[in-house]
Amino acid sequence: MRTSDFYYDLPEELIAQDPLRDRSSSRLMHLDRMTGEITHGTFTDVYDILEAGDTLVINDTKVIPARLYGVREGTLGKVEILLLKRTSADTWETLVKPGKKCRTGARILFGSPDGRAETSPLIGEITDVLPDGNRMITFKYEGIFEEVLDALGEMPLPPYIHHRLEDRTRYNTVYAEHEGSAAAPTAGLHFTKELLEKIEKKGVNIAHVTLHVGLGTFRPVKVDDVEHHHMHSEFYMISQETADVINRTHENGHRVICVGTTSCRTIESAAEIDESGRWILREKSGWTEIFIYPGYTFKLMDGLITNFHLPESTLIMLVSAFAGREHVLHAYEEAVRERYRFFSFGDAMIIE
Repeated sequence: MRTSDFYYDLPEELIAQDPLRDRSSSRLMHLDRMTGEITHGTFTDVYDILEAGDTLVINDTKVIPARLYGVREGTLGKVEILLLKRTSADTWETLVKPGKKCRTGARILFGSPDGRAETSPLIGEITDVLPDGNRMITFKYEGIFEEVLDALGEMPLPPYIHHRLEDRTRYNTVYAEHEGSAAAPTAGLHFTKELLEKIEKKGVNIAHVTLHVGLGTFRPVKVDDVEHHHMHSEFYMISQETADVINRTHENGHRVICVGTTSCRTIESAAEIDESGRWILREKSGWTEIFIYPGYTFKLMDGLITNFHLPESTLIMLVSAFAGREHVLHAYEEAVRERYRFFSFGDAMIIE
């Protein structure tokens, strides 16, 4: 299986640069994963597709304003930092640009009007340079870090979005709760509180999981052989309440439908076999590097709501594992012909 097997041609003008004014007004492609049949509608059609007794699994992670701009102490050289992973209360693994001059011991000042440490509300000291070039940075500040970050940071939009985001809440879902992501679980961006309430009133369960999305989700697959790609590590949490809801859904003969590839990777990572030989969930948290590509046997997921993903990405490979590579590439070609909007702020697809 080659990486090039998952390529499709995408005109650049179809990459959505801005979110729609109404979250739920995006288009929705409905794909039958058994037959490959395609129908078109709007996102609110998910209400009609979901059935009483089904469970919708949503990822309630919250994107933090993880992009910071500062200057190196002493030289005032400009530095851009992206917070990737929190390893302790005040220490983060980060991506630093430019990195060559940011060696161990260097200090970076943020929010200082005159480039002096005395006037900087946030100071970061590089404590280690990792083998992959990422930097470990320990921060010093007064008050609460999240409040300092909220004042100084910017939302870490994907590299293919070039427009400035006027309302930073639009790069979070309406149910975002647990801070820690460097990228949004974008399939969930289509839901409004009103639509979710309407779905719940229909008798559909809403089950929360948390997976903190890392920037590795945008990392290109650089190997020719898909199986040689190494996935990035991401932290997840599943409560016993969520595990019980999902287990009960299958016991009652209903469907578990994941909102986004991150929700899918979360429950598939934690799936285990009980004494009767069934796949179930239990309360669990930890790190996952699960890589789902064609040939994978899904254990818990019966349906998927997802956006349209980058060519040759691990995300389109996951979708292809669920619906079949030929069906997915045909659907993407149809989406291009029909002028769907692609990627994070783009339109959606439901596969069942």
